Amino acid sequence: MNELKKRLKEFLKIKNYSDHTISSYERDINRFLKFLETDKVDPEDLTNSVITKWIISLRKLGLGNRSIQRNISSLKNFYKFLFKSGLIETNFFESVQSPKIGETLPKALTPEDVEKLLSFEPKTLADIRDKAFLELLYSSGLRVSEAVNVNIASFESDFSFVKVLGKGQKERMLPVGKFAKDAITTWIAKRSEITSTSDALFLNKYGNRISIRAMQERLYKISISQGMSPVSPHMLRHSFATHILESSGDLRSIQEMLGHSSLSTTQIYTKLNFQQLAKIYDKSHPHGKKENKTNNI
Repeated sequence: MNELKKRLKEFLKIKNYSDHTISSYERDINRFLKFLETDKVDPEDLTNSVITKWIISLRKLGLGNRSIQRNISSLKNFYKFLFKSGLIETNFFESVQSPKIGETLPKALTPEDVEKLLSFEPKTLADIRDKAFLELLYSSGLRVSEAVNVNIASFESDFSFVKVLGKGQKERMLPVGKFAKDAITTWIAKRSEITSTSDALFLNKYGNRISIRAMQERLYKISISQGMSPVSPHMLRHSFATHILESSGDLRSIQEMLGHSSLSTTQIYTKLNFQQLAKIYDKSHPHGKKENKTNNI
C-alpha cells in the first residue's frame, strides 16, 4: 500500500495537473486505498466484486453520480498509469462504467423499512394472501407481473424454488426464502376456502387469478396502514437487488436472479446453475436465512 502511495505522487507529478485537480485526485485515490485497507484487499489483486463494493461505499457516503463519476475517472487514470508503467499486470478499471450524470437510482427501501412493511399481522383471507405475495416479491425479486402469474405447480423442492416466466418468455428458477415459504404455505392452507378451478397461486375473491392492478392497490393500502409512504411492487424488487448486492457484491448472480438480459441493466444497482445462486442467496438475503430465531410474521 505504501508503494502505491509513492506511485501516486509520481503519477501526479508526471501529469502536471493544477493544484485543484491534484487535490481531487489525492482525495479520490486515497479514499479508495483506505477502503482497500479496511477490507484487507491487495490493491494489485482486485476483482469486479471489490470495485462494485467500493462504488456502493461511495453511495453510502452520500456521493452523487457526478462525484462518483469523478472518483471512477481518477482511479481509471491512476491504474492506467500503473499498467503502462509495468507496475501491475492488469488494469482492473479498464472496463468499469461510470454512472450517467442525469441517471437516477431506483427507489429502494431500507432493510428496516422492509421489516416494518412485512410485519403487518394478517386478519383476513385477503391479508394472508397479500402477506404471501409481498414476501415472495421481496424474497425472490420478482416483477409484479411474474408474481401474479405464479402457479402452485411453479414451485419445486417443497416450495424452496419457484420457476417464473420473465420478459422475452425466458424461464428462470429462483430460491424462495424461509419467510416467504412460510407465508406461502400458510396461504395455500387457506386458499381452499375460495372456490376455484385455477392453478394460480394468488386468487381474488371470485376464484380468478389476481390482477396486477389489484395487488398494486393492496400494497399501497398496506404500506399506508403501516405508517409508511406508499410502496410499489417494483420498489420491493429494487430493494431485493440492492440488499443482496450490498451483502454479496455479486452483480452477475443478481443479473440472473432479476432476469436481466444485459449486465448493463443490472449495473444500475452499483450506483448498486441455480444451486450456486441458492448458496449466495441463503448467505446474503435478510429473509433467506435457513436458521432465524426471530419470528416476526
